Amino acid sequence: MTNRLLIPCLLLYSFSSFSLCAQEKENAKPDPLRTAGAATLERIENAAEWSSLFNGKDLSGWQGDTEKYVVEDGVLVCQKGGKVLETEKQYSDFVFRFQFKLTESGNNGLGIRVPSGGHASRDGMELQILDHRGDRYHHETKDGKRISWLKPWQVHGSIYGVYPARTGYLKPLEEWNEQVVLCIESHLMIILNGAVIVDTDLSQLTAQDGKRRPGLDRRSGHIQFAGHNDRIEFRGMEIAEFAPSPTSPKTDADNTPPEGFEALFNGKDLQGWKGLAHKDANKRRELKGKDLAEAQAAADDRMREHWSVVEGILTYDGNGDSLCTDRDYGDFEMYVDWKIPPGADSGIYLRGTPQIQIWDPWDPRTKDGLPETAEGWVEAYRNGRNLGSGGLWNNKRASNRPLKLADKKPGEWNTFLIRMVGNQVSIWLNDTLVVDRTELENYWDREGDRDLPLPRADQIELQHHGSELFFKNLYLRELPY
Repeated sequence: MTNRLLIPCLLLYSFSSFSLCAQEKENAKPDPLRTAGAATLERIENAAEWSSLFNGKDLSGWQGDTEKYVVEDGVLVCQKGGKVLETEKQYSDFVFRFQFKLTESGNNGLGIRVPSGGHASRDGMELQILDHRGDRYHHETKDGKRISWLKPWQVHGSIYGVYPARTGYLKPLEEWNEQVVLCIESHLMIILNGAVIVDTDLSQLTAQDGKRRPGLDRRSGHIQFAGHNDRIEFRGMEIAEFAPSPTSPKTDADNTPPEGFEALFNGKDLQGWKGLAHKDANKRRELKGKDLAEAQAAADDRMREHWSVVEGILTYDGNGDSLCTDRDYGDFEMYVDWKIPPGADSGIYLRGTPQIQIWDPWDPRTKDGLPETAEGWVEAYRNGRNLGSGGLWNNKRASNRPLKLADKKPGEWNTFLIRMVGNQVSIWLNDTLVVDRTELENYWDREGDRDLPLPRADQIELQHHGSELFFKNLYLRELPY
C-alpha cells in the first residue's frame, strides 16, 4: 500500500516541480549581457565576410612556436610549455571568432594588435584566456572560505593589466567555449558564449595596474596566442576585416555602389529619403504615433517641393529643409560626392547630430574680397570657412577644424569618405585625411562642460543653409557595434 501511494505522490511532486521550474524560467528576467550579445552578433553577421584563420590540418598562415602548437584531429593545441604563436598577417580593425577548451587552471592569452617582436600585454593588448575558477588561483582561509587572489583585470576576457571582464559565463572544463572579439578603431567588445563581458573605448582607458601600456594606442598588429605552460585547445578560428576602405570608391559608374557598400541614393528618385520632421533632434525623437505620422507627412511634402533628381544628381533648390535617410545608422563608412556654388554653406549630420562642415573656403564674406582690418581677419578665422570643409564645426572641446584644406573650387565635385566608430569620426576629403578619430560632441544634449552620450544610431542628414546643393554617389557600409 505504501508503494502504491508513494508513486502517484512522486509523480505529482515531479510534475509540480517541473511546472514551477518552467514558470520560474518564463518569469525570469532576461540577462542584459546576453540580450546585448545577441543584438551585436546579429549586426556582425549582417556586416561580416568571414575568412578562415585555421585550416584544421597544419599551421599555414601562422608563425612563432610551431613546435609546441600542434594540430590534433582538426584542433589547434597549445601543449605544455607552448609560448607564442601568431598570425603571419597583421590586422587593424576586425571581428575574430573562435572556440576554446580550457584545462583546470589553464592559462593562455589572446594578443591583438601586437607588433612584430613585441610583447602582447605591453606593446599590443593581451586578452586573458584563463580558467580563473581553478585551484591554482585560490587559497582557503582558516574559516574554510575559498578566496581568489586574482586581480579583477586578470579574470578570463580581461584586458590584462587594464580592464576587467564580467565573469560567470565560462562553460565547464569539458565543454567548448565560443568567443567573439570585436576590435574596430578604439571600440573593443568581447562576447563570451553569447554574453557581452567587455565593451569599452580603448582611447578612454588607463591601465589599472599602473604600468605603461602603449599597446592601447596601436592601430594594427599580429593576432597571437600567448602560451603560459598549459594545454589549451582552439578551433573554428575565423576573421572578418573592417579596416578603412579606400579613400575613393572603386566603381565604374555613378550611383553604383562598390563591393560591400549599399547605395543610399539610386540616381533616379528620392527612395530611401525623408523630410526633416523637426529641426530639434530631441523633439523629433519624442514624436510618437499620430504626432509623428503627421509631422513626417508634412516634412515629406516639403521635401518633394525642394529636393529632386536631375540627370542622376540629388539636387536642392536652396529652400525648404534638410534631407534625411529613412533609416537610422550607428557605426558606418560612407562615401558622398558633393558640389556647391560659390559662397554656399552645407553639412552632413551623423546620427542626427551636427555636423561635418561643407562650405566655400574662398568666400571672404567682405565687399571687396578681403578683410580690411585685423579684427576682420580674426572674424574670418573665427568663422572658419577659410580652413576648408570637413571639420566637425559644432564641437566646443574637441577640434572643430580640418587638418588640411583639401577642397576643390566651387562648381567642382568633391569626395568624402566618412568613417564613424562609437563617437569618433574620421574624414578623408579628396583622398586627404582632414579629421582623424575626433569626437563628435552631442550638440543637442550639452550639460555644462560635458556632453551626454550620442545616440547609438540615428538618421543621416544632408544639411542646407539656403543655397543650392548637389550630391551623388552616396554609398554606405555598416560596421558592427
